Amino acid sequence: MPEGPARLKSGRLMRVNHAGEVAAQALYQGQALTAKDRTVTDALRHAADEEMDHLAWCEQRLKELDSRTSLLNPLWYAGSFAIGALAGVLGDRASLGFITETEKQVESHLLDHMERLPAADLKSRAILEQMRHDEIEHGAAAASLGGEQLPFWLRQAMRLTSRVMTRGSYWL
Repeated sequence: MPEGPARLKSGRLMRVNHAGEVAAQALYQGQALTAKDRTVTDALRHAADEEMDHLAWCEQRLKELDSRTSLLNPLWYAGSFAIGALAGVLGDRASLGFITETEKQVESHLLDHMERLPAADLKSRAILEQMRHDEIEHGAAAASLGGEQLPFWLRQAMRLTSRVMTRGSYWL
C-alpha cells in the first residue's frame, strides 16, 4: 500500500478512473436507449455490465486508499448520457464508431495511468490492466458490429472533453 504523497497520487488517479467508469455507464445507457438494432442494444448492455465491475473495483480501491469519488460525477454522468443518446440517434454505425474511438482513447489513458502510478501500487496497476483488457474487447466488439470511423474533428473533440474530465476529476 503506498503511503503519504504516493497514496494521495494513487487516490487521485483512481478517482479519475472511477469518474471515467461513471461516464462509461452513462454513455452506454444513453446509447442503448436510442439504439435501433437489438444486437447493438445487447452488446451495449453487455459492455455496460462489465463497466459496472470496473466501477466497483475503482470504488473499492478508492476506499482502500482513503480517497473519495469525484465531486463532479453527477456532471460527468449527465453529460455522458446525453452524448450517448445523441450518438445513438445518429444511427448504430455512428454509435458503434463512437464506442470504438472512446475505447481507443480509454486504453491510452489507462496506459498513461499505469505509468504514472507509484511503483509500490501493484493493486491499482492490476485493476487498470484488467480494465484495459476489457476496454480493448469493447472497442473490438463495436468495430466488428459495424462501427464507422469518426471524423477527425470529432475524435479531437472527444480528446479535449476527456482532458477536461480527467483534470477536473483529479482535483475535484
